Amino acid sequence: MQKKSAHKDARVPTTGRRKFLKTAGLAGAAAAATIAMPQISRAQTLVWKYQSTWPTKDIFHDDAVDYAKKVNEMSGGRLKLDVLAAGAVVPAFQLQDAVQSGILDAGHGVCAYWYGKHKAYSLFGTPPSFGWDAHGFLAWFYYGGGEVLYKELVNDILKLNLVGVLYFPMPTQPLGWFKREIKSGDDFKGMKYRTVGLSADLFKEMGAAVTILPGGEIVPAMDRGLLDAAEFNNPSSDILLGFPDVSKFYMVGSHHQQMEAFEVIFNKAKFDALPAELKAILRNAAHAASSDQLYTAYDRYTKDLEEIKKRGVNVIHTGEAVLNAQLAAWDKVIAEQSKEPFFKKVIDSQKAWVKRTQVYLNANNLSSAELAVAYKHFFG
Repeated sequence: MQKKSAHKDARVPTTGRRKFLKTAGLAGAAAAATIAMPQISRAQTLVWKYQSTWPTKDIFHDDAVDYAKKVNEMSGGRLKLDVLAAGAVVPAFQLQDAVQSGILDAGHGVCAYWYGKHKAYSLFGTPPSFGWDAHGFLAWFYYGGGEVLYKELVNDILKLNLVGVLYFPMPTQPLGWFKREIKSGDDFKGMKYRTVGLSADLFKEMGAAVTILPGGEIVPAMDRGLLDAAEFNNPSSDILLGFPDVSKFYMVGSHHQQMEAFEVIFNKAKFDALPAELKAILRNAAHAASSDQLYTAYDRYTKDLEEIKKRGVNVIHTGEAVLNAQLAAWDKVIAEQSKEPFFKKVIDSQKAWVKRTQVYLNANNLSSAELAVAYKHFFG
């Protein structure tokens, strides 16, 4: 009689082996599917109404479109921002209320536009000229405690149903468009002048009669004589809005808005309902747009400044007398507004950041005059 194999009991029974292989195969297929398709819902495409505060022809509306394009591409179409220009749903200065109420899902603008709700709001868009620039300002916002203060203002103090991100370190804004060269701070006395945010307080301190208007309404107001002068932001916006048609003196360089940044706001209830990866895309698209739109600004602002000169406009760098008058006015505005505790809290945070960070930057970076020497060396 043939002996049974001593290893037979150790073998997997035929039916057990088949079951094992089947189970292992299913597990492997599931694992492969997990790698190929993350376990997140891709069935629903969200379309959000997203309006800017800018006219269609303004470069800033192009920037609003660019941010939406980045979100749409990064999300693979799962979240689509449907871009609308100022006035498509609500006027520019009603944008924040429309997003908070849910009439709009998102909006693109600047914090200075909401300073009527709280003067400190403008500190998150156009803070005082402490000797820093927009890169330093955004660094303060994301790494110096600014974002925490922003949330305190928006959600705790004003009780707004909003979430926001700041981005795009804007270059220094020109003093603006005038009927004649501005040579001293006294030239602003009695002038009907357009600006926004804390700059309104600054120029009122210098004697101007300030009017706050959205971008698309400025040139028509100047054309009708309702304004003597105005500032907006940059050569590209200014030429597209039609400033060279109503004014021939363009003063560049100013302390009134040494830096600024865009604010993108979202309805908080709708933002909170998003999956984590879409929230991350809305935030990180802003960081990507900061760089991309700054590159675009370098290209377009310089070309458009040359075009402005070709149209018979006198482009004049603002003199020291006017700049010093602005700094003196800032002292008074800061002192007055700092009587409000939260405003002072933000100012103190910004001053502490600038005092610390500018020590390195002032020691290491070349001054404008030193850079000008290098420019002249190579270009004459």
